[in-house]
Amino acid sequence: MGKKKIIGRIEEQEKLDLCMESDRAQLIVVYGRRRVGKTFLINEYFNNNFAFKLTGTYGKKKEVQLENFALELNRKSKNMQDIPTNWREAFSRLRDYLELLPADEKQVVFFDELPWLDNPKSDFLSTFEWFWNDWASTMDNLVFIVSGSATSWMDEKIANNKGGLFNRLTRKLFLKPFKLYEVEEYLINHNIRWSRNDIVRLYMIMGGIPYYLSLLNAKLSLSQNIDNLFFAEGGELWDEFEHLYNTLFSNSENYIKVVDALSRKRCGMTRAELVTKTKLKNNGDLSLILKNLELSGFIRISNYYKKKKKDAIFQLRDYYTAFYMRYIKDNYGKDEHFWSHSTDNPSRRAWEGLTFEQVCRDHIPAIKHKLGISGVLTEESSWFVRSKDSEVDSGAQIDLLIHRGDRVITICEIKFSNGQYTITKDYDLNLRNKIEAFKLATKCTESIQLVMISTYGVKKNEYSSIIQNEVVMDDLFHM
Repeated sequence: MGKKKIIGRIEEQEKLDLCMESDRAQLIVVYGRRRVGKTFLINEYFNNNFAFKLTGTYGKKKEVQLENFALELNRKSKNMQDIPTNWREAFSRLRDYLELLPADEKQVVFFDELPWLDNPKSDFLSTFEWFWNDWASTMDNLVFIVSGSATSWMDEKIANNKGGLFNRLTRKLFLKPFKLYEVEEYLINHNIRWSRNDIVRLYMIMGGIPYYLSLLNAKLSLSQNIDNLFFAEGGELWDEFEHLYNTLFSNSENYIKVVDALSRKRCGMTRAELVTKTKLKNNGDLSLILKNLELSGFIRISNYYKKKKKDAIFQLRDYYTAFYMRYIKDNYGKDEHFWSHSTDNPSRRAWEGLTFEQVCRDHIPAIKHKLGISGVLTEESSWFVRSKDSEVDSGAQIDLLIHRGDRVITICEIKFSNGQYTITKDYDLNLRNKIEAFKLATKCTESIQLVMISTYGVKKNEYSSIIQNEVVMDDLFHM
């Protein structure tokens, strides 16, 4: 298989290996956020060597999709036939073609962007269910792969199908964005050798989305790349936002209202706060929007420590969306070198500090590894208290709290800086007050460990001993 070009995706490749080694028919679903590399993984793994491949076309009617089907089947079979009039006829022809192929060889069929094939009243999905259950599932040499970027559709209609495909899937591959170590490997593989500080800053903007990384120019600096891609006239990513949401979600304007609101409060919002801010009705439609955004990896739903489920916090976790809302939406065309010109801007430094907290949240396994608790069951949350809500003298907030199964609570302080972080007398007092406020407000009887997560560590001085353990930027690059 063509694995040399594939960065990461070790677990997914191992699952594909098992499918190829199986002596039973395989139905594999590959899903995940748009631009995350689903098509690339399948194409590279199989060296683009498919018995048949069909890619859905966004926004086109059934007749166009069937025409594309006919063109591909005619090319593969070298047998010119008319365009089928419906999907039942199309799948019948596909069966006839596949039955002529060698039965002692694996035959791989790949339907990409499956949701785009399922037009209203097209009967595509029901026909596909019939095709699989009636014939394809009996063909022990058949490997059928379906993929799509509309994650909510793929989850409901395929991965968790309650109809004809219920319990029919043999493998589910949910592709997540790259972690930092995979981004570093990708850049090196493409002759881009940047410092880890620059890679983290890049991650704050693009996240681990392979397509976005593929647009980087190795001859330019990080700031020059960001200017060219986001702020220069005709930059490849300045108008990505509308296309991204419109192709993923019907009624995309309401989805955009939600992520816009969340972008303005990076620590997150409750559902009640979202309703107030977006003016959307607090009903099932909003529940579906939030569910779909979470499934697609655009938002994170988390809890405050010892708070009820109804107090869950919704946070924007898609880096591109957050960057677009903060810097591109109202800035495009004003300054083609905006990012290079804002290097020392205090507002940008504040943004980096907040976004670094999100980077840390997305690398909890690496943090646990550094702390030596990889095998310990943990639950991550945030915590805050207002002075009026408890016996504490002043309010306090903890951005990342790791509640461990060994009766230890790790309180994480997260700081992004250009050098070692210095704990001052005032900050030392702030930390002590925060811990005491937490103990008092939660009536905590477990051990407390204070951990500093920073770029280059804590500078040793008379106040640094309050930190019991450290995680530095390099630790976040652990596999």
